[in-house]
Amino acid sequence: MSRPTGKELCLAAQQRLEAAGIADSYRDASLLFMHALCLITGEQIKDHYRGQYLAAVASPELEAAYRRMIDARATRQPVSQITGRRAFWEHEFIVTRDTLDPRPETETLVEEALKLPWHSVLDLGVGTGAILISLLSARPGSVGTGTDISEAALDVARRNAHLIGVTARLAVSDWFSTVNGRFDLIVSNPPYIALDEMAGLAPEVGKWEPRRALTDGADGLSAYRVIAGSAAGHLTPHGHVLVEIGHKQGEAVATIFRSHGAETRCLTDLDGRDRVILARF
Repeated sequence: MSRPTGKELCLAAQQRLEAAGIADSYRDASLLFMHALCLITGEQIKDHYRGQYLAAVASPELEAAYRRMIDARATRQPVSQITGRRAFWEHEFIVTRDTLDPRPETETLVEEALKLPWHSVLDLGVGTGAILISLLSARPGSVGTGTDISEAALDVARRNAHLIGVTARLAVSDWFSTVNGRFDLIVSNPPYIALDEMAGLAPEVGKWEPRRALTDGADGLSAYRVIAGSAAGHLTPHGHVLVEIGHKQGEAVATIFRSHGAETRCLTDLDGRDRVILARF
């Protein structure tokens, strides 16, 4: 029996992913094929060399590695968790099952933060470190602290900081519980999915990402109440807070911050959806 070519492997993988209900099966099959190639060859394969590997007979090692990845994707494990990487802002970040997958809409928060004057920043619920590390990398000389309730997530953030060449203080904390000092900027992408919305999430999110990073187990607003209630005591004069929100939560979150004396603005993402609340106390 002849061995399959790379193209034949990719076609079979695409069909498998389609059968598993994955909408962009061609893209995912292609991305994972390139990742398998890089793992087996130990090299970063450029896209313009992809054709020669598709035409060639696949080695047993490549076929086995690729099939393992497609098996994982067919269970709806996110591509980023399979490859262990996700591009965000200007860098690639290590991703594991202990962290949320950095998403393009969160770049709205980074973009807006870089429009503000600040030297020190606190990231509550740091996860992969994508927000904090992106900010510190973009503003040399700034200083930052990231907290998370998960030590496993903090370990991922430490690895990302080292990989990208950023120095940050990272510590276990339940929101502000172990935070000392004041900061020019406080940022957070907290768990904002309401409990009754969890069942409607895509399997890639609901099944594979850490539940406590997704939902507060209540109305999705608990974290904002904590942040709004304590932020003023951890801000320097004229400091700001930027929090990511669900696209239907703008008025509710703004009201929470205003009830604690903050002036607020609701900022939209590239799709025109409410995405970030800017608060100033």
